[in-house]
Amino acid sequence: MPRDSRPKTSAVRKERKGPTKGTGGQGKRRLQGKGPTPKAEDRVYHKAHRQKQLADRAAAKRPSNRARTSGSGYGADDVVAGRNSVVEALAEHVPAKQLLIARDIDTDGRVRESLQHCATQGISVKEVTRRQLDTATGEAVHQGIALVLEPYNYADATDLTEVLIEASAKGHIGHPPLLVACDSITDPRNLGAILRASAAFGADGVVIPERRSAGVTATVWKTSAGAAARIPVAKAKNLTQTLKEAQQQGYFVAGLDGEGEMNLPNLNLADQPLLLVVGSEGRGLSRLVRETCDAIVSIPIAATTESLNASMAVGISLYEVSTLRQGVRQQ
Repeated sequence: MPRDSRPKTSAVRKERKGPTKGTGGQGKRRLQGKGPTPKAEDRVYHKAHRQKQLADRAAAKRPSNRARTSGSGYGADDVVAGRNSVVEALAEHVPAKQLLIARDIDTDGRVRESLQHCATQGISVKEVTRRQLDTATGEAVHQGIALVLEPYNYADATDLTEVLIEASAKGHIGHPPLLVACDSITDPRNLGAILRASAAFGADGVVIPERRSAGVTATVWKTSAGAAARIPVAKAKNLTQTLKEAQQQGYFVAGLDGEGEMNLPNLNLADQPLLLVVGSEGRGLSRLVRETCDAIVSIPIAATTESLNASMAVGISLYEVSTLRQGVRQQ
């Protein structure tokens, strides 16, 4: 039979047009989701990934503010660096545990005086390399000498306010208690200057909150010019609660703010226990602290000046209170 004349059989499958009903379970892995799209910085082919790598490397090279020497147990915030600063700290009997001195240091009068103070105060002296001094001081200018401080021994804020009230009542201190409270002062130089002003104008102590506040570090010791050794610093777990407790003990709590309803010269509270509250460098007094204060007091300044530095405001206020109290004593 000729090929062209053979009948067509049904064994030939015809291609169906259009979608089929299903795959019969085939290709399940193709249907599974791949999860959320990774961040751009996590995709190795994205330029953000390279930028993150470069930023991480740069951060790793920068000296940490809390740089620690191997096995030393202290950080840069615990170390006073530089010949003048070390001599001043030792002369003020700042609590210290060790003097670090470079092996190749050029000795001068300040170095010899530092060694004499250490011998008198029983502070150990350790010779180290310049590289070790760089690490211990957080790359500060140390001039071959640094002093490792003891951790500051903070008083309890409630105990301090109560003890001062009792001491005043018994005549152990010749004036009503005067305290300064810092509401989120985060700059250690500002805190050091506040301690210096407080000691200069007869304040009996400074209160700082446990969180969102600078502590008594080497920078604070240096800025306070030794005043941190002459005035107690107390920590408050909750500053607002501490202020309320002080009010119950008999303190008048006055907040310092440029928009206060009372001018400082009108604060005639020289014969009462007084607690002055100064706000942070940027936003001033926090809302809860402001609401807790008995009065918000402002310092009259020229209209061309926006505001005063926190430590300057404390100094002016304490001077005014000191002047008022001297006038009362003279009457």
